[in-house]
Amino acid sequence: MPRITAAARLREDVPVVEKVDTSYLEGLLGYNARRAALAVIELFLQRMAVYHLRPVDFSVLSLIVHNPGITSRQLCTALGILPPNLVNLVGSLEKRELIERKPHPRDGRATGLHPTPAAQKLMRQAERTAAELEQEVADRLSPAEQKTLLRLLRKVYQRP
Repeated sequence: MPRITAAARLREDVPVVEKVDTSYLEGLLGYNARRAALAVIELFLQRMAVYHLRPVDFSVLSLIVHNPGITSRQLCTALGILPPNLVNLVGSLEKRELIERKPHPRDGRATGLHPTPAAQKLMRQAERTAAELEQEVADRLSPAEQKTLLRLLRKVYQRP
C-alpha cells in the first residue's frame, strides 16, 4: 500500500473549512429555540440533580403542587405529554411519596393527583433554584426583553 505524503494530501481542489458558516441555521426559529433550550436545560439538569428531578418531573410536580387534584388528562393537555408517557412518571413520583392519588370529587372515573407535604417542601426549594437559574440565564436580557421573549415563545407553541 503506497504511503501518502503530506504534500499529496494538500490538494487545492479540496475545500478546507476555516470558519463554519452557520448563517442558514441561525435564521431558523427551531434551531435558535433548541440552542437556547439546550443552554438552559444543561444548567437545569445540574442544579436539579440534588432534587432528583428531570425537567419533565419538575414540570409535572410543579403543576400538581400548584393544582392539587389535577387529573392525568389535565396534566397531559397542559404539558403536551402522551398519556402512556405520563403513567410511569406518575408512578415514579408516587413511589417517591411525592404525590398521592385520591378519587375525583365529581368524576367517578377520574383520579386526582395531590402533592404530599414532602413534595410541597421539595418544590419550594426546587422552584427557588429554578428561579435563580432563570435569572442567571436571563441576565443578558433586559427585563423588557425577557418579557418580550416569553411572550413570543408562547405565541409559537400555544394554540389560538
